[in-house]
Amino acid sequence: MNLNKVFIIGRVTADPQLRNTPAGASVTTFGVATNRVWQSKDGKKQEEVEFHSVVAWGRQAEIASQFLVKGAMIYVEGRLRTRTWQDKQGQNHKTTEIICERLQLGPRAGGGAAPTGNPAAASERDSKPEESPQAPAVEDIPIIDLEDDIKPEDLPF
Repeated sequence: MNLNKVFIIGRVTADPQLRNTPAGASVTTFGVATNRVWQSKDGKKQEEVEFHSVVAWGRQAEIASQFLVKGAMIYVEGRLRTRTWQDKQGQNHKTTEIICERLQLGPRAGGGAAPTGNPAAASERDSKPEESPQAPAVEDIPIIDLEDDIKPEDLPF
């Protein structure tokens, strides 16, 4: 039996950019930073940061580009894929990325609601009293679970 499954919770390293393949499929690539903290044998705090490339397709790509910003917390579930390519100078390159199968947006401090196209929701949001800065409100985290399959002909590489 084989298993290729990845779960990460981290922070987005840069604003995602939405692209479309020639076939019209939406694709977004973004980075996520995760960290590990431990104490060394001499009692000093140690920290290690790992950077991950994430690729989201279809509706998840659109949602990621619309709602994610640099520094946002995100949960990504997916699988690892390593791909190779050759640049214009003939150099071979290799990268490992997480193909997003499910993503979940993290909580937002300050109780800010997600942007919507509904002006009534915006006015309702604006009329709410300010939250205390000591205890920022955290909105419910939406779960995004799409079952779209990625077709090889939709891949841009």
